[in-house]
Amino acid sequence: MMSDVLLLDRADGVATVTLNRPEVRNALSSVLINALRETMRALEDDAEVHAVVLTGADPAFCAGLDLKQLGSSGDNLQLGQEEDEGPSPYPWPVLSKPVIGAVNGVAVTGGLKLALNCDILVASERARFADTHARVGVLPGWGLSVLLPQLVGRQLARRMSLTGDFITAGEALRAGLVTEVVAHADLLPTAHRIARRIAANDHDAVRTLLDSYRRIELTQLAAGYDIEGRTSRDWLARGFAPASVEGRRRAIVDRGRAQNAP
Repeated sequence: MMSDVLLLDRADGVATVTLNRPEVRNALSSVLINALRETMRALEDDAEVHAVVLTGADPAFCAGLDLKQLGSSGDNLQLGQEEDEGPSPYPWPVLSKPVIGAVNGVAVTGGLKLALNCDILVASERARFADTHARVGVLPGWGLSVLLPQLVGRQLARRMSLTGDFITAGEALRAGLVTEVVAHADLLPTAHRIARRIAANDHDAVRTLLDSYRRIELTQLAAGYDIEGRTSRDWLARGFAPASVEGRRRAIVDRGRAQNAP
């Protein structure tokens, strides 16, 4: 265990990283963001780890930035920025090992960005996905506006981002956002099975092939990351006020709960 807010387990060449703030649906505080980055950096350097599974403590995968912190200090938003105050294109240091996202519940905004930055996604039947940046009044970083249309198509990406509405696990599968939807109890066994199959292959070949995929992708998407970064930086420069988020926080939370009610 790395930290109370992040759990780490290693077995059979696979590391399982679990976001562990279930009382706030694994919302991203500055402490959790730092813990995730430090853990991923350590796993990159661990020669015994050949694949990583990222998940959340039930009932959620990740509800995005912690709105209480965002609406007060805004420290968790600042951790999404590079030293030059431009948005970071990645939520964690890029790994040479594949990351399999096991989406066990809602993946909202920052949580959706974590999911999009995984190499393979599998989802529980309970998974729900949404981009609520427009509801909160912030602009995305971590590649969301670059990667989302790549996976689900331009129209669904724009619909998700402009409305803030949720899509179900089944809709995510049909759109190509996830590779598989399984019963909730089968989620981690499925993700671990995929990770173990990867870990059983030639390690150098896996890393080289993954790097090739990523470099090819970057030749197609580099300009998009730059535009996303400049857009977010310009938006913040216009005078983003954390208090504006605090004023809307209850309405944002209530609307999300209403859309995900059984």
